[in-house]
Amino acid sequence: MTDQTNVKLRLNNSELWGGLIGLALGAFVVWSGLKLRLGTINDPGSGFVLFYTGLLMCVFAVTIIVAAATEGGPTFGSRWKDARWTKPLLVIASLIAFSFALNPLGFLLSTIPLMLLLLRLIDPVRWSLAIPIALLAPLGVWWVLKRLLLIQLPSGILEIG
Repeated sequence: MTDQTNVKLRLNNSELWGGLIGLALGAFVVWSGLKLRLGTINDPGSGFVLFYTGLLMCVFAVTIIVAAATEGGPTFGSRWKDARWTKPLLVIASLIAFSFALNPLGFLLSTIPLMLLLLRLIDPVRWSLAIPIALLAPLGVWWVLKRLLLIQLPSGILEIG
């Protein structure tokens, strides 16, 4: 391989670009934390956690960039080859439908069908397991959020609570 081909392969490295985007995002988070005031460890400011989270993001991004530059990585084309789009698109469509149904139907009446749909179609679970999970998980989350944490949830047509 010539040097020109080697450079071309490195520029098509999807992990390198992912690391660069992560580094830019981490730098933005660091900058946002600095803008909000850091404070001290005993009296943290509103940007304290944001700043250190951004630093951690930058460290992770740099390790990805170094690994991609030294070891290489897959190209963009190989990442998307043989991709199956039906399940991700079904999840996106069901989450969009859930977001529209949440206010009018309420938390429980919109979450239970969403759970049932995801349990049966995305990673198929048998009905005898899917129905109890789809009923009990939203009811448990509703009880914790509404009764213990006193968080107001959309009640919709049920008007529970």
